[in-house]
Parts: sequence; C-alpha cells; structure tokens
Amino acid sequence: MNNFEFINPTKIIFGKNTIAKLTEEIPANAKVLMLYGGGSIKKNGIYDQVKAALKTIDHIEFGGIPANPEYTVLMQALELIKNENITYLLAVGGGSVIDGTKFLSAAAYFKGETPWDILTEKIRTEQGMPFGTVLTLPATGSEMNSGAVITRASTQEKLAMGGPGLFPTFSILDPQVIQSIPKRQLANGITDAFSHVLEQYLTYPIGALLQDRFAESIMQTLIEVAPKILKDPKDYEAASNFMWSCTMALNGLIQKGVPTDWAVHAMGHELTALFGIDHARTLAIIAPSHYQYNFETKKEKLAQYAERVWQINSGSLEDKAYAAIEKTEQFFNSLGIDTKLSKYTKDYDGTAEIIAQRFTERGWLGLGERQALKPEDVESIVLMAY
Repeated sequence: MNNFEFINPTKIIFGKNTIAKLTEEIPANAKVLMLYGGGSIKKNGIYDQVKAALKTIDHIEFGGIPANPEYTVLMQALELIKNENITYLLAVGGGSVIDGTKFLSAAAYFKGETPWDILTEKIRTEQGMPFGTVLTLPATGSEMNSGAVITRASTQEKLAMGGPGLFPTFSILDPQVIQSIPKRQLANGITDAFSHVLEQYLTYPIGALLQDRFAESIMQTLIEVAPKILKDPKDYEAASNFMWSCTMALNGLIQKGVPTDWAVHAMGHELTALFGIDHARTLAIIAPSHYQYNFETKKEKLAQYAERVWQINSGSLEDKAYAAIEKTEQFFNSLGIDTKLSKYTKDYDGTAEIIAQRFTERGWLGLGERQALKPEDVESIVLMAY
C-alpha cells in the first residue's frame, strides 16, 4: 500500500426530511447565493423546502446552471457574487450545480487575470468561499469531494480543477429526492458512480486489501440496487443505498494508498465537449475499449474484479479478465446505456485524431495509473470505441 494522507472535512446530513436542517449549518450573518439548475427543483418540491429553510437567512438566487456547468453562465453568477457582497454559497442540485459552485467558490477569491486560468493552469484552490450543498441527483460524489469539471462551449473544452479549499462545509442527502428524477438520469447516476469506482480500482495490485474490499462493496451494491431504482425510485431502502454508494464512490476513501487511472474520464470529457453527450455515457463508451487496449497491465485486477464482483470463478486469469470487461459492458447496456460512440453521433470520423491532438497540445503526454498512455494510445482507444 502506498503512503497517503486523508482529510475530508465535509459534514454529511443524511436521511428523510433533512433539508430543513439548512438553518443550523449556514452562519446566521451570512449573505447567501442559492444556485440551482434548469428549474426542476421548482416542480418536485425541493425548491420550496430550501426556501422555507432559508426564510430567516439573507439570500438571493441564481438559476440556470446547465448540465455541463458552462463558464460563461458561471461568470454571470460571479458578477452577482461580487456586486451583492455574497459571503456564502448554497448549491441545490446534482454534480453540475455543485461543480459550478466550486468554480465560483474558487473564482470569488481568485487574484489572477481571468478565472479560466484556474483550469488551464491547473491552479489548486487552497481557500475558497464557503459553501454547502443540497444534493438532488446522486451520481458524481461532488457533494463530498474537492474536485470539479467545468465546460467552455466557445472553445469546446471540459477541464478539471480542485484543491483542499473546495470541500463543501456540509451536504444534505435526502434519498427521497430521487423520486422525481427521470429514468435516464438515474441510469446516468448509476453508471457514473460505478465508473468512478472502476477508475480507482482497475489498475494493478498493491496490497491495499481494505480499499479493494470497499471498492468491490460499492460496485456490488450498485449492481444490486440498480434494477430496483429504475423500477421504483420511491423504494426508499434502494434509494438510500444508491445515494450513499454514489457519495462513497468519490469522497477520497477508496483512492487512498492505491494507484488510480482516470484516463477514461480524460477521454470521456472530450466526447462531452465535442458532442454534448451525457458525462456518464461517455465513460461507458470509453471504458470497455480502454480495458481491452490495456489488458496486459490490468488483467490481474480485472480477474479479481470478475471473481469478487461478478462471481466468475472458472477459466484462466485471462478468461476471467475478459469476462469482466464483457460483464461491465452488459451492465451498462442493462441500464439503457449504449457503449459505442456511433450510437450517439454520425459525425464521429476524425474524433480520435482530434482528441489525441488536444492531449498533445496540452502537454498531456502520459495518462493512466502509470502515466504510460501517450496521445497515440488515446487515439487507438477512441477508435476502438467507435
């Protein structure tokens, strides 16, 4: 096991009817900017619950943060933060709204030339404006980590940012919120969380027995509850396990002491930037090809994954490893998620070359757990995913 340090300061408030506890978590003298997305929270009752909880707190609103948090929209919110002397942010939404709020948290205190530099220059945020979250869509784990991904449509870029100053001070997780989420979004959430675990697990053995077991248990739980969630989002027990699994998949716990990959995310982000494909679906497109292409370096963990998660116990190590890739793709398909780029766009010719060139231009000369994947490898993987 590798050396590591682990700090996660986010307070989790989990369970039924917990949105009312907002008042206890936000400083009484704060001036709050409440941020949300396309307005679905006004249809499902969450908006009313939040407003009721904020009735004694000075606050204003900013809605309209899109599914891939867009830089130009966030810059409008940043202007509001400065003009209104905002001191505290509240994200009410899923990963996109929370990621956008993290960008604003960093940008509010940023002293550089332009906030976009935070992403292009990979500037770690040591201190940001404090913020809390009310989670409305389990998926990304952004409610309990310090990372974010921001899109800029004008340049067709989707870039990551982070730093210790971007942990939410608190996050409210009420599993009842998923009752009104469309089936497509639920499938995306399951796929996203499952993919997060794979990125931290499917690397190479390093003797981190407990981290492996944590990761495997999250995947087993998602596999078990997925059909229940899609059939009946009002199943509170299934919803609870789904929501907590999504949070645990990316709150830092399972990545400590182990190598991590994240090449699938790097490639997937480009597909979203180029074609607007849902983030989770881009991961499902890239993952099977990535594991096939890197089979020799990942086969030991793939075989372990086959045995422990998919109960595949016959055949050689290689047989099990290949079966694990097939099972993963079948699982995504069972959720209604297509795993080939050609299912999403007819304009995919040249995509692999474009993405490889982008990585070259950015100086991303080594991706994956060993930083061994070059742009030409990325091109081959994306080609396999057509």
